[in-house]
Amino acid sequence: MYRIGKEEIDAVARAIYSKDFFKINGSGREVLNFENEWKAHLKSDYCILMSSGFAAITSALIGLGIGPGDEVIVPGYTYIATALAVTSVGAIPVIAEVDETLTLDVEDTAKKISAHTKAIIPVHIQGFPSNMDGLCELAAKHGIAVIEDACQSVGGEYKGKKLGAIGDAGAHSFNYFKVMTAGEGGALVTNNRQIFERGLIYHDASAVAFFGDQLNGISEPLFGGTEFRVSDIIGAIMREQLKKLPGILADLHTQKFALIDSLCDKAVVAPSHDAQGDCATTLALRFETAAECRSFAAKCKERGVDITIPIDTGKHVYTNWTQIMEKRGALHPAMDPYKMKENEGLQMDYTMDMCPKTLDYLARTAYLWVQPDWTDEKRNEIAEIINAAL
Repeated sequence: MYRIGKEEIDAVARAIYSKDFFKINGSGREVLNFENEWKAHLKSDYCILMSSGFAAITSALIGLGIGPGDEVIVPGYTYIATALAVTSVGAIPVIAEVDETLTLDVEDTAKKISAHTKAIIPVHIQGFPSNMDGLCELAAKHGIAVIEDACQSVGGEYKGKKLGAIGDAGAHSFNYFKVMTAGEGGALVTNNRQIFERGLIYHDASAVAFFGDQLNGISEPLFGGTEFRVSDIIGAIMREQLKKLPGILADLHTQKFALIDSLCDKAVVAPSHDAQGDCATTLALRFETAAECRSFAAKCKERGVDITIPIDTGKHVYTNWTQIMEKRGALHPAMDPYKMKENEGLQMDYTMDMCPKTLDYLARTAYLWVQPDWTDEKRNEIAEIINAAL
């Protein structure tokens, strides 16, 4: 969370004082207004505000008709929710390498495509844009869908296009740790009418037909789903956060590039598929060896600068995806995709060392979290400490 204050407090008060803050209402219509504002910002045709990024990825998978008998390729470096969304619809996540930018590797993805592959999920981790040209070209060649996990890259771009609005569908997250936040929240965006209609039904199956006119113009038949609906309180907060997004991103870019300019010639900044489109939340430095990376992090910590090594980030690394690696996709065995007859023979021979390149990059990379509100003095102090450690 970067910036939140009186504007959000006043927005919440506005929603509460209306005494009409269920999602479908005749007062503020905060959720509906945010959906319209967010899709306008992204230049996307459809948007559904919901409870989380996981909810949005799952709704996208459902919208594409993906389920038992299908494979979906995900990178070995992403939060476990990306893979769990795949198992939640009965499909099998196939784990692929990341490239030197720490995003889904096109070459390894191509090797993992099979007759059962229905989609790939590029993850713009830490706001780093994936190679969307290469991945979309690969997907088109094989007739499979692209679902962007843009949960950590809200507001980012790839060659002038907003992350999350490039593939067949995209998911954003608005939880506490994201660029803009309501504490929790997410959004599904798409230009595909069928994905939108199915996502709408699935994300609120118990109420979408009961409240308001949400099914006007919907041609998809109703089916059983879940309940990822949010209230107008979330919508009200998000509308204020969206107003702050351009300033947050602009200041993050200013701080990150100024910091890079202050680094000595021993600093090696990890490459990017679009450095200008990067959200600039994270400075990633690359080292020749994991030992050098650890030494650097320790020296910085001694002088009060916290450095994160992504190999240590738990559920973001496939080796720590306990439910996936141990093939327990659901509590009840009949609902577990790893035990479904339809999934027999699919690519689920997971091993701890199956993505060696990913593990190597993660062990040799050091992260510094960039703050938009650093003073020049603070940023220069951090640069001095980094240079000394290098």
